[in-house]
Formats: sequence, structure tokens, C-alpha cells
Amino acid sequence: MEEQPKEKVQLVEAPKQGDAAAGPEQTTPKSQSDFGKNQMTKRLQPTLNWRTTVDAKVPKLPVKDTQEEKHGGRLEKPRASLTPGRAQLPRKSLDKSEEILSESSSESEEEEEPTDLRQEANVDSPSEYWQIQKLVKYLKGGNQTTTVIVLSSMRDFNLSQETCQLAIRDVGGLEVLINLLDTDEIKCKVALLDCAQTAAEPPQSSLYETREVEVARCGALALWSCSKSYANKEAIRKAGGIPLLAQLLKTSHENMLIPVVGTLQECASEEHYRAAIKAERIIENLVKNLNSENEQLQEHCAMAIYQCAEDEDTRELVRLHGGLKPLASLLSKTDNKERLAAVTGAIWKCSMSKENVAKFREYKAIETLVGLLTNQPEEVLINVVGALGECCQEHENRVIVRRCGGIQPLVNLLVGINQALLVNVTKAVGACAVEPESMVIIDRLDGVRLLWSLLKNPHADVKASAAWALCPCIQNAKDAGEMVRSFVGGLELIVSLLKSDNQEVLASVCAAITNIAKDQENLAVITDHGVVPLLSKLTNTSNDKLRRHLAEVIARCCMWGRNRVAFGEYRAVAPLVRYLKSNDTNVHRATAQALYQLSEDINNCITMHENAAVKLLLDMIGSPDQDLQEAAAGCISNIRRLALATDKVRYT
Repeated sequence: MEEQPKEKVQLVEAPKQGDAAAGPEQTTPKSQSDFGKNQMTKRLQPTLNWRTTVDAKVPKLPVKDTQEEKHGGRLEKPRASLTPGRAQLPRKSLDKSEEILSESSSESEEEEEPTDLRQEANVDSPSEYWQIQKLVKYLKGGNQTTTVIVLSSMRDFNLSQETCQLAIRDVGGLEVLINLLDTDEIKCKVALLDCAQTAAEPPQSSLYETREVEVARCGALALWSCSKSYANKEAIRKAGGIPLLAQLLKTSHENMLIPVVGTLQECASEEHYRAAIKAERIIENLVKNLNSENEQLQEHCAMAIYQCAEDEDTRELVRLHGGLKPLASLLSKTDNKERLAAVTGAIWKCSMSKENVAKFREYKAIETLVGLLTNQPEEVLINVVGALGECCQEHENRVIVRRCGGIQPLVNLLVGINQALLVNVTKAVGACAVEPESMVIIDRLDGVRLLWSLLKNPHADVKASAAWALCPCIQNAKDAGEMVRSFVGGLELIVSLLKSDNQEVLASVCAAITNIAKDQENLAVITDHGVVPLLSKLTNTSNDKLRRHLAEVIARCCMWGRNRVAFGEYRAVAPLVRYLKSNDTNVHRATAQALYQLSEDINNCITMHENAAVKLLLDMIGSPDQDLQEAAAGCISNIRRLALATDKVRYT
């Protein structure tokens, strides 16, 4: 093998960050002992217990000696790991690297870098912090050999830890690592990904090509470690990392695919990345690699799909490229819980599209999901219940869940404390309650009472989801009015939630009260609890979802006593008229129905007329929505009848 040339690698100059990024150390000791002596004069070596205060009067033993003393004179070398962030730094390896670095970096002719002032300020930082910073300094000014040794040594650190990442950032190492992407020296391209054409081909006997693949793999590993930070994700995207990762996905080398997909999985949590991933046609290759025999690769591909499938177009792409069938088949392999969590997560997100739900039903995935409702970790349960909640929006799937015995395990999960799990399970139970047959089972298992108790949960998302689930339960339960009244303090509790400042909670509670108020006795009770002034206070809102359900509950509450008059006295009529200017037809229909009920009172009719409600309602009489037509016409009829009566009295 030919000896590598020793000329310097041409790097793009990194921006300087204070003294720490000023330049490399030039006066380096020739031997390991001189090197250690030089370092001890610059600073005290912190102990492994770096949180304790450093006593400047008593010199500390070097890290190596301290570790050997602690472990009985022997320091075990940890095993290397493919997954970034798992390896720990071997002390002997670092010592050897420092010795070589001391010799190779002495070739540089630049002046020694001033001591980093931050070392004095942060004496409590762990030893890894200073060791990484020292390596980065060599990286800035070293030749080819130095660069390779430094990068190899840095890989021994747990780069997924925040301390190590901060050390690289604080000394200006990120810029240097990014600059290395542009080097032409094969040894120095450990962060380098642009060898996609070679990597995409089957393994060759050429040593050079094998090394290129290894270089790309190491580059992907480095990006995977860095991609846990939002700032680093943005830096990777702006540097054009997505197209390179897309090219590398075409490779047949699984050991390189894992860090590539892992990087995409981390980055796909950001919306900008999801758009870029879709544009680069990455979904197709993610689906392809779901069929791999490598469990870790399957896991990361499924997790990347889970992150990307928030987007409707991406969910369609997964289906079009045949990704739903391998996801469904992986559900039966439950021994690997990490992979199972990723797969069920991908199925959950993909189930948000009706076309995908039909495919999952075809692949018998719903029956398998029901079987995963017990004896699984919470990470899996959250996704399984989320997927069932989406699937149960359709009648056929609700029947499957009931026939497979899925109602009872779902109800059993209502007693949990995990917020995300409670949000998903309440949605699933509510979806099942649409079927009267399923509602019988839910009622027998005391599921409605459990849902009602979740209205006291401190998390707003859980409260809202529970209130939404109560709506179909009340609609389909036998003797719903009596059932609701049997909950001691239940009506007072749900009315009190109208004081919430969360828009979703308010909308869901209004929807629940609309169903509760269908029973006249319940309506009388909630009126006594002050439901009218609380609802009136909410009318000045621009949220169309809240507007719709607020108008519906006002229309329902008008059917008791003098509530119509009370709404007018609490000035709820004029804001309701403004709802007619919304672009949402559902808001129009609910508002017209509320105004129709309110127009039975003379003063409310006057308020509507003064706020130009007649013209808006006239336009809605021609709507294709029959309920909206009738409500608008009835309201105008009441206003017109009042006007005629007024004219008759005036002329008489």
C-alpha cells in the first residue's frame, strides 16, 4: 500500500469563537511524559467525581490513576457499539492517541493557542469535556495523520451526551467538522457522505471502495449523534445533508443504512425535514428497507415513517409504495419491544387516512392490534390504542374490535396515569361507544363513570378527550339521563369546566353538555348550576370549533324555563349574530338554530335586527343544508312576525 502524502488537507477556515477557536497549539512536547507535565502545569486534572469542588491546594491524581485505584488497579475496556452514544472512552486509547498527536502536530509551525479561559471558569465540568476540547484543538491545525487520529479518538466518546456535544460546540469544533466535508483526503472524510455512487453498488474487492463505504458509514454515525439537537438538525439541512442521505439509502450495506435511517428518524420530527424527505423520495426507500432481515434497520425505518406520517401526502406514499403490508406483518413479531413500538407507531399515524385503514383491515392488522392490548409496555400500548382509535371511526372496524373482545381491555386502560395513553384510550372508547352493542359492554364495565372521573384529570388534553368520549356514550346509553344523575357531583363538575381557559376543553364540554341537556331534568339541574351566564361569557370567541359547539349548547339550553330571556340579558345574542360571517357551514347551521330558539323572545329579535342578522339569514335560506334552511327561515319568520305586530300596534 502506498504511503499517504503528508501535505496538509485543504480545509475551509472555520469562524473563530473567542480564544477557544483562535488556533492550534504549536509547541507540543516530544514525549508522553513531557506531554503530561505540560498539561498539569496548565490546569489540574479533575477527578471522575467532577461535581465535587476542586481544591487548588492539593494536586489531584490523573484520571487513569484514580480509575485504576477505584477498580482495584484494573481498568476494563468497554466493547465498541454500532449505535452512537453507547461507547465509553478507553483511557489507554486516549493516551496512545495523545502520544501520536504530540509527535504529528509538532510539524505545524503556528504559534501556541492561548489557554481557553472557559477552562478556568468551568472547573466543575467532567473530564470528557476537557479531553474533547483538547482533541478539537489538534483537529484545527493538524495534518492528515493528526486529523484521522483525532477523529478516531473522538468516536470513542459518548457523543450523544450533552456534555460532549457542548464541548465540541464551545471550542468551535462544529465548524471544523462541517469543513471536513469538503476535503478530498479519503482518511479525513469520517463526517463525509458524498460517496453515494460507490456505496450504492454491491461490495467490491477493491480496498479503496471498501474504505469509502466505511467513511460514509462513519459520517452517518457522526450525523446521527449530532441530529438530536434542533440547532444541529438545521445545520445538517442547510448544508444539504438530505440529498446525500437520500442517496445513501440506496446502498445495499445494512451497517451504513442503520445510521442513515437513524439520522432521518431524528430529523423527521421537524416539519422542514418532513417536506424535504417527501421531496427527495425517501419514503420509497424506507418502505423498501422494512423488508430487511435486520431488526434494527426495520425499527429505524418504522420510526422514520412514524415521524413523517403526520403529513397526509406521506401516508399516501407509504400506501402506494406497499409499506402497509410489511408493517402489518411485523405486528406479529413481539419479541423485540423497541421495534414493536416503532411499528405500532407507524401504523397509528398511517391509520389517520381512511384508505390506509381499509388496507389494514384487509391485512388483518386490527385483530392483531386487539391482541396487543395486554401485557405490553406503555410505549407500545400508546401506539396500539391510538391506531385502534383511528380505525374505529368506521363501522366495520368497530364490529371487529367488539367481536375480538377488545372493549374490556380498552376500558381497563382508563384507570392508568400515563397522559398520552389516556388521551388515546378515551378516544378509542368513545369511537366504540358509537355502536349500541359496544355501548352496552362499556356501560356494564362502568366505563362511563371512569370517563367522567377523568374530567378531574390535571391535564387539559385528557379532560378534553374524556369529554369528547362522553358524547357518544350519553347518546347511546339506555336511560342516559338517570345514569348521568347517578354520578354524585357529576353535573356540577362538568358545568364548572366552562371556566377553563383551554379552547379544546371548552369545545368538548359544550358538546357533552348538549347531549346531557337532552334530558329535561338534567337541563334543569345544570341551569341551577349557572350554565347560562357561563355560556354567555364564552360567546366572544373567534374559534370556529368552539363557536359551533357553543351555539349548539345554547340552542339546547333555550328549551328550559326563561333561559332564552336570560341569554339576552347576559348579552349573548349580538356575538352569536357575528358567527354567521364565519366560513364554516357547521358554524352557520348551529348558529341559525341557536338564533331561531332565541328569537322566541321579543327583545332578542330586536337585538338580531339591530345587528343585521336578517340579511345574513336570508342568504342562508338558499343553502343546500336543509337544517340550516329551516333554522334560518324560522328565525326570519319570528323577526318578521314581531315587526308586523309592532306595525299593527303603531297604526292602531
